[in-house]
Amino acid sequence: YTLTGWLGFLPFLVFCLLFEILPAIMIIQGSFLDSTTGAFTLNNYQRILTQASNLHAFQNSISLALVTALIGGVLGFFAAYGVYNLRASWLRNLLIGFSSIAANFAGIPLAFAFISTLGATGFVTLLLLHWFHIDLYQGLNFSLYTFWGLVLAYSYFEIPLMVLITLPALDAVQPQWREAATSLGASNFTYWRRVALPILMPSLIAATMLLFANAFGAFATAYALAQGAINLVPILISFVVNGNVSLDTGLGNALAAGMIIVLLIVVWLYTSMLRRVSKWQGR
Repeated sequence: YTLTGWLGFLPFLVFCLLFEILPAIMIIQGSFLDSTTGAFTLNNYQRILTQASNLHAFQNSISLALVTALIGGVLGFFAAYGVYNLRASWLRNLLIGFSSIAANFAGIPLAFAFISTLGATGFVTLLLLHWFHIDLYQGLNFSLYTFWGLVLAYSYFEIPLMVLITLPALDAVQPQWREAATSLGASNFTYWRRVALPILMPSLIAATMLLFANAFGAFATAYALAQGAINLVPILISFVVNGNVSLDTGLGNALAAGMIIVLLIVVWLYTSMLRRVSKWQGR
């Protein structure tokens, strides 16, 4: 590496230090401090493991992230494959552009968009009621403000994100592989089962891990829709840090440290899959 290369890399290192490494160190350090006395303690982690509300928060957050990651991974893969096979380049570019916008459209605006569409008095809710006499809330027991309502809202940005991540992996699949499989008598189903899917699987698993991390750390959309009705770790951290229930920064730091541990496991799985992808790509 030349000196010029290191100087170009320096701003990124400073950014990581100021906005990633130092905050993580402060969170971990604060998780071992008593909120009242400032003394060293393990009580914050003990409360996470013994209090049902804290355990349920992690359970709900992991379940929500896992379900949305699997739904986004499966539907996003088929959507990406459909975009990949489009012959009209203008339509493909349009769908990729829309996916880029939708993948980043989250938070409060997304929550309000879903409330105005599928809320108790939303446009689609009233349309189904007046035109087809289908009552989503009273008849079908649907509610946007429950776990599955959050799954629906999260899928809005998880599926487009999966499309954007999967398209480069599909582009890396060589047409010669299909030709070779066909020349050996393989059907389309056999080609996908024996060749394409085994090659794509590490990339798909890595992409699903990214979807999991994206949903696990989401806060604003869940807060705007659930309003505390669903016990999630980011919402619980907001409550204990802002003093909605009781001001307890030590517990908040411990909850954040727990999220970091979960995300580190996800990142480890993600990098493991990327190493497998690099092998068959010859890198």
